[in-house]
Amino acid sequence: MIERSVDMSTEAETAQHGYPMVGRERELSLLASVLSRPTAVVFVEGEAGIGKTRLVQEATRALCDRGVRVLVGRCHPLREPIPFGPVLEALPAAAEWLPDVARLSPRTGALAPLLPGLADRLPPEPPTPADPRVARLQILGGLRNLLEALCPAVLVVEDLHWADETTRELLLWLARDPPPGLTLVFTYRSEDLPRATPVLGAPYRRPPGTNGAEIRLDVLTERDVCDLVGAVLGARATPRLARSVHERSAGLPLVVEEDLLSLTSRGAERRTQDEEADAHDELALLESAEVPRALQEAVHMRMARLSEPAIALVQAAAVLSVPSDFPTLAETAAMDLDQATEALTETVRSALLRETGPALYGFRHALAQQAVYRDILGPVRDGLHRRAHRILAAQPTPHLVQIAHHTRALGDVRRWLEEAEAAAGQALALGDDGVAIALNHDILRQPDVSPALRSRVALNLARIADYSVDYAAGAAALRRIVADPELEPEARGEVRLALGLFLIDQRGDKQGYAELERAVDELRNRPDLSVRAMTSLARGEPHVPRTAAMAWMRRAERAVFEVPSVLATSAVHATSLGLMALDGDPDVWDLADQLPRDVEDREVMGHHLRALKSVGVAAMERGFDGRGSRLLEECRVLSSRSGFRTTECNSRVALLTLDWLGGRWDGLEERFRVLGAEAPDMLPVTRAAAVIRGNLATARGQWARALQEFRRSAPWEDQCTGAGEVVSAVSGIAQVHLAQGDAEAAWALVSPVLDPPPTAPRAWANGLLPVAVRAALECGHREAAERLVDAVEEDTRGTDSPAVAAVFALTRGMLLRHDGDLEGAALRFGRARSVYEDMRRPYAAANAAELLSEAMVGRDSAAAGGELVRAADTYAALGATADIARCEGKLRVLGLRRPSSPGRRGYGLDLSPREKQVAHLLADGAANQDIARALVLSVRTVEHHVARTLKKLGVTREVLRRTDVLAQPDHHLLRSDNG
Repeated sequence: MIERSVDMSTEAETAQHGYPMVGRERELSLLASVLSRPTAVVFVEGEAGIGKTRLVQEATRALCDRGVRVLVGRCHPLREPIPFGPVLEALPAAAEWLPDVARLSPRTGALAPLLPGLADRLPPEPPTPADPRVARLQILGGLRNLLEALCPAVLVVEDLHWADETTRELLLWLARDPPPGLTLVFTYRSEDLPRATPVLGAPYRRPPGTNGAEIRLDVLTERDVCDLVGAVLGARATPRLARSVHERSAGLPLVVEEDLLSLTSRGAERRTQDEEADAHDELALLESAEVPRALQEAVHMRMARLSEPAIALVQAAAVLSVPSDFPTLAETAAMDLDQATEALTETVRSALLRETGPALYGFRHALAQQAVYRDILGPVRDGLHRRAHRILAAQPTPHLVQIAHHTRALGDVRRWLEEAEAAAGQALALGDDGVAIALNHDILRQPDVSPALRSRVALNLARIADYSVDYAAGAAALRRIVADPELEPEARGEVRLALGLFLIDQRGDKQGYAELERAVDELRNRPDLSVRAMTSLARGEPHVPRTAAMAWMRRAERAVFEVPSVLATSAVHATSLGLMALDGDPDVWDLADQLPRDVEDREVMGHHLRALKSVGVAAMERGFDGRGSRLLEECRVLSSRSGFRTTECNSRVALLTLDWLGGRWDGLEERFRVLGAEAPDMLPVTRAAAVIRGNLATARGQWARALQEFRRSAPWEDQCTGAGEVVSAVSGIAQVHLAQGDAEAAWALVSPVLDPPPTAPRAWANGLLPVAVRAALECGHREAAERLVDAVEEDTRGTDSPAVAAVFALTRGMLLRHDGDLEGAALRFGRARSVYEDMRRPYAAANAAELLSEAMVGRDSAAAGGELVRAADTYAALGATADIARCEGKLRVLGLRRPSSPGRRGYGLDLSPREKQVAHLLADGAANQDIARALVLSVRTVEHHVARTLKKLGVTREVLRRTDVLAQPDHHLLRSDNG
């Protein structure tokens, strides 16, 4: 009788949900590469639910599509083992692939009794030898001969940890001398192997000439889980929800997919028009979801194998709920150290507990802890909580959060409220904003909380939000608090101020300005706070009209004059510096340098830091990159030291943008990814990262990806707003349209943004004007282009800005070239190139040099070629694939070539530079025609490059698109080795 384990089929089940595969790009590439080169032996190891089956299914799917024979068998925890069971289970699927009986070895006839479904396709059964050992060898030989007849083929054996000895013997024999063309793939869980037993029963080493790999699957990272949650839930996937899924699952794919199944099947029924309410409901749904059945029953099976002392220790760990040191575990379980040592060793071997850190032990997953906790009888559980509370309270530095947890579990609400408030304060002092927020929320949700405590907790939450980067939690919490009828009026005004600033800083939400206007009235008796609301309104363009913004600034200045306050004065001064920088007032640099950097008052320091950030960003936008970098780096360091997370993140965004402008592209996407992971809810971070990724993709000719990134930064409904953070994305989309030869689409996109033209210099410094002028000229709108340049030049007249000066030189040059004045155009383009070089912006300088070469072609072809070579060399240093190809195409027209090192090296199995370019574009999903357009090659030439690239990588076009092996710096290592 076959007895399946509870968690045996869980991976296959989750694969049926149709969820995309994430976090396995490298492993999938490696496995696909090995499978493409039989003969091979592959081991895939990982815990239950980690995704071993899914990985193998994804890798073999492409083989099946190409007609490769894939056989799958599984080992089961059998009470009466069947010899060679998984191989015999796999072979019936091969019936249609078997050759004629005459071509099969006679020894395969010995398999007829074991494979009744194939008996009529096998040779006659030979006589059964009297010696059982000979009979077994006869069957072994028959199995090998039958597999040889099916080659090339892949034999997958799942759950090898449950294999019986005869199956291990067969598989070891095959692996040590595999039939030519046979690839063996074994999946197993090391923790369930018999102790001190190799996976194949004996030490194994691949024989010479046999490819292979050993792949160990680990849990998914938080980024992987966020990607999967986003792919499944779409707009419902808030960063906080994704983080909750990751924390609950600890990255185990089985649990992630079970939770997603719950959210998709039940969450859709609860949708409302309030996104924040929906997000809160889905978090509550997730928190209340049961432990997945498969995981719960797997935990029960492991518990059933433990001794009584080991069970008691696991229950103590479940009550403690966090990884704990050995003495605490032992004392909570009421064991002496010797007994506890044996029990702990047993639990670790069972994989229920593990060493989570130096001398700390806990569950592998939070859900495993929940499964154990819920099975503990009430009296036993209460006794463990009381003992844990006593032990923790007696420690030299009590962990107040844990102590409050045990008090709440015992139902003492009054005592818990006191402990929870103290625990929130301790968490905040330690920098753990998330725990502090959660505890404060829990307090507010309790009935009969005193007004004094409610106001204290509400103000604590508001102050945390002031420097937090968790938008989903912060916005929902602040809105609930503002609506609380029992909140004291002055406290409501302070919370509303925090809400307005939070909406603006985190999302650029214009509703934040409406909240600030209401806060001004509510805080009329608190001038230090009301002035902060006024100054925030004063710098609210484009959401606050210019005249209204200046009126708010004058009102703030009057308030400070009437009721002097150090805090209010610092807010007005900081805002004044920001507005001066925006207007291009040169006095702002000295004033920014004079700002004190060592202020003791934290709120005053916050205003100074916001001023430093504003002035630093303005310096960058105007082309004073060195000055901007110094101010922004200083702001970043001071903000980090002072705990102003929002200001710190905004400073880092600007510094990374300077990296883009300065040509420091290596690792730039990764640096943005790290920042995005730290501040997933901050819209300025996500938008800036998307713009930079879009710019990089455009330079590399990855236009589909570029459009995707730009549209992520500027959704369609935002593209006509004229807001500064959207303009760069609109410019990027239009740039892609121009690169694809669609000037009409580019002009249709940018023209609404230009009516009226944006007033912020960032719009022109960040590329909108050159793109708009080029699109207008290519569409035949010469007069519109000139009117635009004249209007912007008038608006910025007298502005001290190298960046704007370079842009005007470029656009005037474009107009002159269109009119046939090539000499005048060359003069303007050369001026722009020089300015960009002085600013140390190499990519912009190369763009200008390329335009200069076009204006010089008719008068001095040699000089034009020199400018093109200069631009191409810069592009090459930056990795701007599409720009290099464009320059080289222009050089070919001129009959010139870029100088190269003598001799042409052979690349063997490595990718040539051109093949790397092709591989990156293939990974982006580009068709051959797209690649030809990006690299300025013929489609036939591209076809040859594509064929060679895929052959060297050993993957199909589809696998490369899904995995992008070149995302790994050592992609050449993904090829299988030779034993």
